[in-house]
Amino acid sequence: MFASSGFDAEAVLAGVNALVDDETAVVGCTAGGAFTEEESMDTGVAVTLVTSDSFRFDTALAVGLSENTRGAVRDAVRALPEDIEEPYQSAIVLHDGLSGVGEQLSLSVQRRLGPYVEFAGGAASDGLRMESAPVFCDESVAEDAVVLVLVSGEKRPIITVNHGHSPISEPWEVTDVSGNVVHELNGEPAFDVWKDAVRDHAMETSGIAVDDVPVGSADLRKLMVTYLFGIDQGETYKIRWPRTAIEETGALQFAVDIPEGTVLRIMHGNRADQIASAEQAAADAVSLCDGNIAGAFVYDCACRQLLFDDAFSAAVDGIISTLSAPVAGFETYGELCMQAGQLSGFHNTTTVLFALPE
Repeated sequence: MFASSGFDAEAVLAGVNALVDDETAVVGCTAGGAFTEEESMDTGVAVTLVTSDSFRFDTALAVGLSENTRGAVRDAVRALPEDIEEPYQSAIVLHDGLSGVGEQLSLSVQRRLGPYVEFAGGAASDGLRMESAPVFCDESVAEDAVVLVLVSGEKRPIITVNHGHSPISEPWEVTDVSGNVVHELNGEPAFDVWKDAVRDHAMETSGIAVDDVPVGSADLRKLMVTYLFGIDQGETYKIRWPRTAIEETGALQFAVDIPEGTVLRIMHGNRADQIASAEQAAADAVSLCDGNIAGAFVYDCACRQLLFDDAFSAAVDGIISTLSAPVAGFETYGELCMQAGQLSGFHNTTTVLFALPE
């Protein structure tokens, strides 16, 4: 269940629980926007019922995520049953998007579930208000929390990811950082480095004078979605969103912690590239399932709505038409996608699919 953050979360959850039996687990989170194959909405509730003879679903909730990420994941995993006979396990992970620990969470889940348990999910959002982003599990609504759904079966769910961004700058090293606040890149104020890197490109492609855009404005937020940072992963880049600038110090505040020594490049992706990348993630899932998809969950970044404007529904429509299956998803504050052999699982401005094969 994905519910708009403006609703009373406890009332919405109680309403959904009243419609299902006691053996049906209900999980979900708040969302700035949600969608199914029937509709894409900024305000509303999206509910999807999953029933299967091929898969088993076990759920767990743990709190205290930002203070002790490893401990919260440990508590959630310990709450899952141990007597699972199905040969393959995957997981869905939902967490409070204001906790700021997406990367630590992905690594902690991998350590606890093991390197061969792939997982996907998203960070709960609240329409860019940055006030409250709880998760739901059964009858509980919890902030600073994580929900795990262990999916076990005779087949593996299919997980795909795509973002549609390309590098447009030289690399810079993070030389001064405090958690998710990057003060300096190559010894220079991070915000100044960002402006220097995007100034000419923004003027040439959209006629925007970066130096005239006020800090804290909607125009700057949109620019920061258009010009994000990327971490080189070899064949691709992992996207990192600088969600705001701190004018007094010249720092950039990211959606997740950035370790000192990380090498970043400015990335750019226009609306057409973003829509195409979402469709490609769906096409990859169809290919890996040999076209036999029973349904899919989609996790897509809330900041893409700033980039897409009214074209966001077009991206969702592209996913739906490509999958030709039931779909439920929401606009996140970050996406999780950890596949076998990977060492990092948190993303920004990226489409992640978790598809159940027939």
